[in-house]
Amino acid sequence: MTRSLFQISLLAVAVSALSGQAPLTYPATRKGDVVEDYHGTKVADPYRWLEDDRSAETAAWVAAQNQVTQAYLGQIPERKAIEARLTSLWDYEKFGTPSRHGKVYVYTHNTGLQNQGVLYVTTNLKEQGRVLLDPNALSTDGTVSLGGTVFTEDGRFMAYSLSKGGADLNVWKVRNVETGKDLPDELPLGRNGVDSWAKDGSGFYYTRYPLPKDRSALTGVFKNQQLFFHKLGTAVAKDAVVYERPDQPDWGFGAGVTDDGKWLVIYQNQGTDRRSRIFLKDLMKPDAKVEPWLDKFDATYRVAGNDGDTFYVFTDQGAPRGRLMAIERSKPEPKDWKTLIAEAPGRAVLASVNLVANRFAVTWRIDALNTVRLYDLKGKLEREIGLPGVGSLAGFDGRRQHTEAFYGFTSYNLPTTLYRYDFATGKSEVFRQPKLAFDPAAFEVKEVFYPSKDGTKVPMFLAYRKGLKLDGLNPTLLYGYGGFNIPAAPGFSPATLAWMEMGGVYAQACLRGGSEYGRAWYEAGRLDHKQNVFDDFIAAADWLIQEKYTSTPKLAIHGGSNGGLLVGACLTQRPDLFGAALPAVGVMDMLRFHKFTIGWMWKSDYDCSDDATGFKYLMTYSPLHTLKRGVHYPPTLVTTGDHDDRVVPAHSHKFIATLQADQAGPAPVLTRIETNAGHGAGKPTTKQIAERADQWAFLVKNLGMKLPPGFAQ
Repeated sequence: MTRSLFQISLLAVAVSALSGQAPLTYPATRKGDVVEDYHGTKVADPYRWLEDDRSAETAAWVAAQNQVTQAYLGQIPERKAIEARLTSLWDYEKFGTPSRHGKVYVYTHNTGLQNQGVLYVTTNLKEQGRVLLDPNALSTDGTVSLGGTVFTEDGRFMAYSLSKGGADLNVWKVRNVETGKDLPDELPLGRNGVDSWAKDGSGFYYTRYPLPKDRSALTGVFKNQQLFFHKLGTAVAKDAVVYERPDQPDWGFGAGVTDDGKWLVIYQNQGTDRRSRIFLKDLMKPDAKVEPWLDKFDATYRVAGNDGDTFYVFTDQGAPRGRLMAIERSKPEPKDWKTLIAEAPGRAVLASVNLVANRFAVTWRIDALNTVRLYDLKGKLEREIGLPGVGSLAGFDGRRQHTEAFYGFTSYNLPTTLYRYDFATGKSEVFRQPKLAFDPAAFEVKEVFYPSKDGTKVPMFLAYRKGLKLDGLNPTLLYGYGGFNIPAAPGFSPATLAWMEMGGVYAQACLRGGSEYGRAWYEAGRLDHKQNVFDDFIAAADWLIQEKYTSTPKLAIHGGSNGGLLVGACLTQRPDLFGAALPAVGVMDMLRFHKFTIGWMWKSDYDCSDDATGFKYLMTYSPLHTLKRGVHYPPTLVTTGDHDDRVVPAHSHKFIATLQADQAGPAPVLTRIETNAGHGAGKPTTKQIAERADQWAFLVKNLGMKLPPGFAQ
């Protein structure tokens, strides 16, 4: 591709700026002599010792890397102003969507800068109510967070989980909602999940993985999940196994009790595959066995509700963009199904269904934007809850007997506004709307479409301060994920808003591998089609440059987890295209991801190096293995947590060690390793602000940004 004189000039400026940076001396990283044979191909793994996250040598390496990184970030003069503005923008009241259980409503509330949101309970939505649980009182540094909460139908009891540092390992407790006191019932530390209470509140169904023998490091693999029932007041050690499949160690389970209390619906999944099986247990018969029902593992199946033996099932069987069917328990074959809501023509996707107020509240996704439509039980459309702008609408959870529902709307320039919908009147009213320290109207949010490498039309959201000049000089942050059937959608973050106030453009590409357009869109971004995801992201960058939103020296890329893999892969494939990179908690070693904790689950999206064909394809894009010595890589700040038990820190550690050894240019390649931190969920506010301040300061320095006058004042 021929570069214009304008592009050449910008590149020259960028090279000059980087050349002016003082050369960094990185910590020495010992190289081992590990070499592994993959189907006849020898692959060196010199930094495998970094996989032992609890060794003294790894701890010393982490401390040394953090010292170099913090020294670098600490000398960036704009960092203090960025942190001050982030703190100011973060300081607003945040409310979680209320849920109703019997006569009580439960919601979370954060006054602004509290490390964790506080759980409140009330019988009157006009009153604040009382504190049911305050995670901030459970640790001095705010690292203990509240995870899942599951309430009995009458609101008497709450099962809730706590984790430390955002780890997936948790403990589950049970609290009496009226007294605020915990019962003796407790699930000990593990990878546990409470799914559903019995209708009478006598106990709950939960899943548990046996703890692996190797717990000294993050190398233990969790398999053979079991489904249990715990009866309140009894010893957990004596809990009965409801269902298990030792012959299928990769099977996972989830369970729900139908509103009428008659059926236990057991969902079986395999890794992150979007397909599922459904098993049923008749709870009206004490000795009833678990029986297979929709068990072909050919599609997604989710029960929205039932009337006796008639189940209302959301599925993409025979409908890649989703449909709602009525299925008789005794007639599970597709030829006997009755269509309630058919698959929509065009690009609309039926994303989810809730049975509330004796209606189906259906979320439709159209070009990555949600709308909710209400249907009667025969599938007749009653009304639509439209979007007030370019943003995300979510909610409408509840029970069949409820007469109200809550939902929220958010966008890049608008924190979540909560609404209460009255099914009797068909009207929505604002329930909670945050007070803001900025003007949302000062920013533009829009959706654009661009062609990928193979011509596929891909949506992308853009957000920036109004009056933007398309001169190629705007610092731009391109974010993506692209995997595991997870859609991209607009959402508010104080960090994103601060970036726009700094003069930046924020872009979020809706890559293949997500669920924006149903099954086909997802399938086109997994396994041996994974390169499509990277092509989509690279094409987004090219489009932003072509349309003069930005240019290579001003363009940064960012993504976390699977999105960290995305950034790592694109960084190695097109190091010339980007001005900076921020890969976070990324899956960087595609040959060994399945060796740790629950990494094996991702084989359904990635394939696996244990298979010769899988190994060959993974080697084409594995970020760790596609780095090359002597290449000028752009400025890169890798972030991870030293206690991440989902994407273990070894991925980031081995990647940055290799990148530092291979880097030929003057650009800094650093890692920021958060201590006592996991994958990200439940991270305290203070740590979130500090991390974003470091990332934005890194971009200010390496993209040659100048903060606008009066910023952070």
